[in-house]
Amino acid sequence: VAALETWPRTGVPASPEAWLTTAAKRNLLHAARHTRVIEDPAVTTLLELEASVEASVVLPDSRLNLMFVCAHPAIDETVRTPLMLQTVLGVDVGRIASAFLVSPSAMAQRLVRAKQKIRDARIAFDPPEARELAGRMDAVLEGIYAAFGADWESAGVDATGSGIASNIALDGLAQEAIFLARVVSSLLPDEPEPIGLLALLLSSHARRAARFTDSAAGVATFVPLTEQDTARWNRSAIVEADRLLARAAALRRPGPFQLEAAIQSAHCQRLFTGATPWTGIVELYRALNRLAPIRASEIGLAVALVEIGDLTEARRVLDALPAASVRAHQPYWIARWHLARRCGDATAARAALVNGIGLTVDPRVRVYLASQLQPA
Repeated sequence: VAALETWPRTGVPASPEAWLTTAAKRNLLHAARHTRVIEDPAVTTLLELEASVEASVVLPDSRLNLMFVCAHPAIDETVRTPLMLQTVLGVDVGRIASAFLVSPSAMAQRLVRAKQKIRDARIAFDPPEARELAGRMDAVLEGIYAAFGADWESAGVDATGSGIASNIALDGLAQEAIFLARVVSSLLPDEPEPIGLLALLLSSHARRAARFTDSAAGVATFVPLTEQDTARWNRSAIVEADRLLARAAALRRPGPFQLEAAIQSAHCQRLFTGATPWTGIVELYRALNRLAPIRASEIGLAVALVEIGDLTEARRVLDALPAASVRAHQPYWIARWHLARRCGDATAARAALVNGIGLTVDPRVRVYLASQLQPA
């Protein structure tokens, strides 16, 4: 209706799709103010501050457009991903805080400060120009990956970890992340990292059905990756991921998402060969740590080293991690348990496992880990 009223007076804009998107956002904001649907001022800010000029690039998904907006260089890079998760994808602060290993109050304060800066500085939220997409790509890819992780780590669990999730915002979030990764990889076909991210998400999601099994009592039971029934893995998704990984590799610009995808692809090879290529996984983790060393990949390397029997090197890798960064990190303690158990140190294994159980959010995983406790 607005187009019919406006375009005869002003002419058809250069980008009708962008004009309609902006008009729709304004209408949504107007309706929200009257119905009090939107209570978070950040949503109002994103809609109000978006420039009235038409975008030179019309992104095919409105959420993706707002994610690129949240990757604006004027926004602190440490808060871009949390801002995407909360404002665009509807993930609650508790889950975001858990993903970033901070308290919910600390994450809430971080987001409030970012939103205040956006309002006070009147940062112009122009949709990105075509030449700006690649510069904002990394932040958007991190946001998509974090969204997938929020679903993966908390599927079926409420924000407190006390029961079944009631937050419908998380329903299908992994599928949304896969969809957005597809869109970005199609927008930037010569960029290997979006392709690598899509391959990573597909390889991981392909095993989703095997992560939990129903017991005779109808209770979901956690199944570790090495014990999963490969018949429950999605073969077609794994094959597609491998093809995407080959396509990304052909561009000859390796990156973290490609290496992470290669690690997950290696795990998936058990579907075809019946064995996990742990030696290859060790080398992939070493390459990843040379390129982009982070705590998660160091812990992954340690676990893989345990699997090939290099217990001394596994211990060295874990010992090298700063104590403050792993004290409340569940995967670290599970890796410690794994190492101590292989070393035959029952006391250290039990202590590490107790710490790991205390930091585990998913009650189904807690039940599994508790079943592994040896008597004191």
